[in-house]
Amino acid sequence: MSTAVVGDAPTRSQVFAWGLWDWGSAAFNAVIVTFVFSVYLTDAVGDDLPGSVSASSWLGWSLGAAGLLIALLAPVTGQRADAAGRRKRSLALLTATVVGCMLAMFFVQDDYHYLWLGLVLLAVGSVLFELAQVPYFAMLRQVSVPANIGRVSGFGWAMGYFGGIVLLLVCYFGFIAGDGGSRGLLGVATDGGLNIRVVAVLAAVWFAVFAVPVLFAVPELPPVAAAEGPGFLGSYRVLWNDLRDLWSEDRRTVGYLMASALFRDGLAGVFTFGAVLAVNVYGIASGDVLLFGVAANVVAALGALAAGRFDDRVGPKAVIVASLGSMLVVGVALTAVSGAVAFWILGLLLCLFVGPAQSAARTFMARLSPPGREGQMFGLYATTGRAVSFLSPTLFGLFAWLFASDRAGIFGLLVVLAAGLAALLAVRAPTEGRVEQAG
Repeated sequence: MSTAVVGDAPTRSQVFAWGLWDWGSAAFNAVIVTFVFSVYLTDAVGDDLPGSVSASSWLGWSLGAAGLLIALLAPVTGQRADAAGRRKRSLALLTATVVGCMLAMFFVQDDYHYLWLGLVLLAVGSVLFELAQVPYFAMLRQVSVPANIGRVSGFGWAMGYFGGIVLLLVCYFGFIAGDGGSRGLLGVATDGGLNIRVVAVLAAVWFAVFAVPVLFAVPELPPVAAAEGPGFLGSYRVLWNDLRDLWSEDRRTVGYLMASALFRDGLAGVFTFGAVLAVNVYGIASGDVLLFGVAANVVAALGALAAGRFDDRVGPKAVIVASLGSMLVVGVALTAVSGAVAFWILGLLLCLFVGPAQSAARTFMARLSPPGREGQMFGLYATTGRAVSFLSPTLFGLFAWLFASDRAGIFGLLVVLAAGLAALLAVRAPTEGRVEQAG
C-alpha cells in the first residue's frame, strides 16, 4: 500500500485548532457520560422504573452494546477515511451526529417512559463519539513533527481536561447548584428535569462551536488508494489482510495494541469508579464529588502538559511505564488509608499520572503508524481498547464481592494496570525513524 507524506511543518494555529476539538469534546465525556446526563438517567428518569432490573443495569448493558459496535466499526471506518482522503469529512460528519444526539437529549423528561430514549441516545452518541476520535487521533501526525509530537498530544489532552473543567463549572453554578424548584444562578426550573435537559443542549452547542476550527485549519491529506475502493463489507477483507500482514511484519505493533488495551482500560476504571469510592469508602459528601472531579481534571491536565516534554525527550514508553508504576504505588497506598483528606491527597496524586499515561499512549500509537494509515491504526487502537473494556468493571466488582468491601475493588483496578504494564515492558519502544518514513 502506498503512503502519504506529511507536508509542511504545522503552524501553532493548526495545533491550537486541533486542540480545540479536544476542548469541545469534553462536553460529551464530562457532562453527558460521566457527571450529569448519565446520572440524571439513573437517579431521576429511571428512579421509579418498574421491574427487577435497575436503570443502572440497563445503562451498563446499553453502553456494553455500544462498545461492541465500536469494536466492529472503528478499524474499517478509519481505514476507509485514510484510503479516500476523507479524514476531515469523517470527523465533521461524526461530530455533527454526536451533537445531534446531544440536542435530542433535551426531550428526555424525568419520567421512566423516557429512559429508553435516553439510553438509546447515549449509546448511539457513544458509538459515534468513539468513531469520531479515530480520524481526530489520526490527525495528530498532521499537526506535529517527530520532535514535538509528545508535546502536541499532551496539549490536546490538557485542552480536553480544561474544557471539561470550565463547562462543568458553568453547568454546576448556572443550572444545577441549589435546592428547590429552580436551580443555579439562572434559576432554571427542575420540573421534568428541565435544568438537566438544558445542560445537554448547552453541551451540544459547546461541542459544535469548538469542533469547527480544526475543519478549516488543518488541510486534508490526499487519498492513498484508488477512488474505486472496496465496498463497506469488502473493507473487512482488506482489514483482515492488513492484520495478517501486520502480524507477520510488525508484531511490535500488535503487542502494543494488546498492552495498551489493558492499561487504558485500567485508566478508564480509575475515573469510572473514583466517584463511587469517594462517597462509599472515603466519606466524601455526594455534593462534593463534582468539585473533586474538577480538581482531578486540573491535576491530570497539568500532568499531561508536563509529560509531553518528557515524551519528546525520552520517548512515550518511558512516560507510560513511569506513570503506571507510580499509579500502582499510589493505588496500594489508597487501600490502606481512610477519610476524605487522605482520598483527596492520594486521589489527586493518582490523577497526576493518568494524564501523562493517556497522552503518551496516543503518541506511542502515532509513532508506530505507517504514514497515511493512521486512521486505520487508530481504528484498531479503539477496537482493541473496547475488546477488553469489561475487565476493570468485572474485576472491581469481583474483588468487592469476594471481600464484601468496595475498597477491595481497588485491587481489581490495580490488577488490570499491572497486567498492562507487564505487557508493555515486552514491547520495544518506537523510534523517530518510523515516524518519518514514507513509502
